[in-house]
Amino acid sequence: MSDNPIEIVNLRKEYGKFTAVNDLNLTIKKNSFTGLLGPNGAGKSTTLKILTHLINATSGEAYLNGIDVTKDPKGALTNVGTVIETPEFYPYLTPKETFRYVGELIGMNREQISAETQEILEKVKMTDWQDKRLGTFSKGMRQRIALGQALLNDPNIIILDEPTSGLDPRGMAEIREVLKNLRNDSKNLTIVMSSHILPEVQDLCDRIAFINHGTLLMDDDISVFESVEGARSIIAKVDGVPTDEVIKQIDSLDYVIAASRQGNDIAITIGADVGLRSRLFKDIADLNISCYELAEENALEDNYLNLIKERT
Repeated sequence: MSDNPIEIVNLRKEYGKFTAVNDLNLTIKKNSFTGLLGPNGAGKSTTLKILTHLINATSGEAYLNGIDVTKDPKGALTNVGTVIETPEFYPYLTPKETFRYVGELIGMNREQISAETQEILEKVKMTDWQDKRLGTFSKGMRQRIALGQALLNDPNIIILDEPTSGLDPRGMAEIREVLKNLRNDSKNLTIVMSSHILPEVQDLCDRIAFINHGTLLMDDDISVFESVEGARSIIAKVDGVPTDEVIKQIDSLDYVIAASRQGNDIAITIGADVGLRSRLFKDIADLNISCYELAEENALEDNYLNLIKERT
């Protein structure tokens, strides 16, 4: 196998006459944060449960760090952290006690557990709660502890099944912040997260794999999905009515494909490169144009809906 941390080959899962995963082939690149995106019932959770050996595949192969989890689950999952479905904990234990219990189960010594516990509690922003009973925690707090538990053995792969499911807006924001920090701070960590929430995937992931009816529709860098035919449409909201000179100045920027007046706003088409939006905002400011918002049309949503529609 290649050095890609996750390789799924002709994976299939059948429940009687129903096929949940249909000869799925998917490669997850090293150090990427990949969003497994699809509607409810698309086969996302089933795929992740096979990867984490919670259920068996009907046929096919699934490799974690080059080891087939369908043949050697213990070896394949050695350097993998997971949060699948709703985490359950002993309510009378504290986070520190929970991490010690889990660490001993996976063969860590006391010194390792102690060192990792403090570092992880800081990462998931639960240091102030380390000696409180988990039974008093909100669902969002328990989810952060679940993420911490998944990090305990310093894995190079994290697999998450809809980590913000069932959380209130504050809990969702807290989990997303933790995941953003993991993505930014960890240089040797590959994350796979299933979701059906488009803004969440846009906020966190650098790659997307679209799945429907258990089949891979497309996977690529998120910038590809955030553009339509290689371009991104931006609406610049400015103070007052934009003049012809302002339109001309923006249109003259080398990466701007087109600029035109749209009511009191400016419609701007730029290339697909994800970094161009920030560059546009800076250049508009440098031109002394009073712009208070850049609103982008959601090409990801359009591409997603078109893909799902085409394969329905």
